[in-house]
Amino acid sequence: MDSLVPRVESLIGRGLTPHLTVIVVGDDPASQVYVKHKVKACQRLGIRSSVMRLPSSVPESELLDHIDRLNVDPDVHAVLVQLPLPKGFDEGRVVRRVDPRKDVDVFHPVNAGKLLLGDPGLEPCTPKGIVALLDGIGCDPAGKHAVVVGRSNIVGKPIALLLLRRNATVTVCHSRTPDLGAITRQADILVAAVGRAGLIKGDMIKPGATVIDVGVNRVDGDKKLYGDVDFDSAVSVAGAITPVPGGVGPMTIAMLMSNTLEAAESCLTL
Repeated sequence: MDSLVPRVESLIGRGLTPHLTVIVVGDDPASQVYVKHKVKACQRLGIRSSVMRLPSSVPESELLDHIDRLNVDPDVHAVLVQLPLPKGFDEGRVVRRVDPRKDVDVFHPVNAGKLLLGDPGLEPCTPKGIVALLDGIGCDPAGKHAVVVGRSNIVGKPIALLLLRRNATVTVCHSRTPDLGAITRQADILVAAVGRAGLIKGDMIKPGATVIDVGVNRVDGDKKLYGDVDFDSAVSVAGAITPVPGGVGPMTIAMLMSNTLEAAESCLTL
């Protein structure tokens, strides 16, 4: 993440301090932790951060008004609505209210469409971080069989698109895929992003495969975090594997910072 510092310094030198605003509704404990990590990363890089904390009782219309004001604020370059929202909110409507140019989570349909079409634009933080991890270990997806377990709009679908863009052959599996292991054992690159603790066992992994575990799960109130991959049985089979925690999570934060800078940089080219 320190490699982003020159970009921050360049922006500040040109009279623009990049500014990320995070909106938090309610008091979900996990959300509070995630926001703390984001603010800390901003401080480390010299990015300005603001946190707007709203009670869970706030009317959705008022939340949307806050987003509208941030959209037109020239001093705010990136807007993020921390999910999940409390029950009763239309998450789709809320995230679609963020100006696509400030949508650093890349949830807006305009940005999702650019990703699908291969047009230049912001890329979702976790998938972007996964690609950066692969690059970091010298794992070129081109010509490899990548299997993605999970089809969410946040990770599964966009990482499949990014891997296709890098010339991998991609298979997407999900809850209705029969004999999951028969497919995952074909993967040169296996991305587990389904949200089920320990779903992927060692005998479901091709020897030498690169395994990216996106899962962050708690089991029966246990404070320990568990991935979607059973690490103990997988580590002796995989050629490379990410831990939980400490693997994909920090990369997601780093890519959020990168997207914030990209959004700020675009203001200088308008």
